[in-house]
Amino acid sequence: MTKYRESHAPISTKTYDKNQVEAETNNIYEALSIIAKRSIQINLDIKKELHEKLEEFATHNDSLEEIFENKEQIEVSKFYESLPKPHALAVEEWLQNRVYHRNTEE
Repeated sequence: MTKYRESHAPISTKTYDKNQVEAETNNIYEALSIIAKRSIQINLDIKKELHEKLEEFATHNDSLEEIFENKEQIEVSKFYESLPKPHALAVEEWLQNRVYHRNTEE
């Protein structure tokens, strides 16, 4: 379904070593800015993928009588709810040096 399924990012809150986070840039604020931007990208990817999956189940009738419970749609939604949050995925990618970044001032 999604490449984020194989992620080992934590589902709940985790404390990270500040030195590890800032090691790549030597600046914690720059590192957090890059992680935040990557988190936004991941969130958009997940949201787009979820909407595409849910569109498969969408009915295009305005009739209230046509609305019913769709088990497949519920399973898809539960799957996406169980994924780690985008910021956790972004931090994991950052710590594994899988985020490309460059300083435009240099």
